[in-house]
Amino acid sequence: MILTVSRGLNSIAQFFTLLLVFLFVCGITWLATRYIARLQQGAVASGNMELIEAFQIAPGKYIQIVKVGEKYLALAICKDTVTLLAELHEDEVKLPEKKELVSFKELFEKAIKRTDKDE
Repeated sequence: MILTVSRGLNSIAQFFTLLLVFLFVCGITWLATRYIARLQQGAVASGNMELIEAFQIAPGKYIQIVKVGEKYLALAICKDTVTLLAELHEDEVKLPEKKELVSFKELFEKAIKRTDKDE
């Protein structure tokens, strides 16, 4: 009788220990992801280069329009090479419309409202 109670408590202790380790690993992963995202965002926003458009023509092969300084360049990007195709004039480039970023909170609230209406 005492052995079965002891085994039950041991199983519960193992479960909660495993749960704590899992939550700890998830927290560390979340923090690392946020840190890396901030580094990437700072690197992209502070430069003189901007990717305007990319088009995949084959697996691993792209044509990209890139703004470098005040010049627009058409580049062929392959696995091992980057080739300048042409320099484009500003009036030849149709800039994509800037999309407004939507927060996850807003999307989640919209999803909740939709599910409430369905019920």
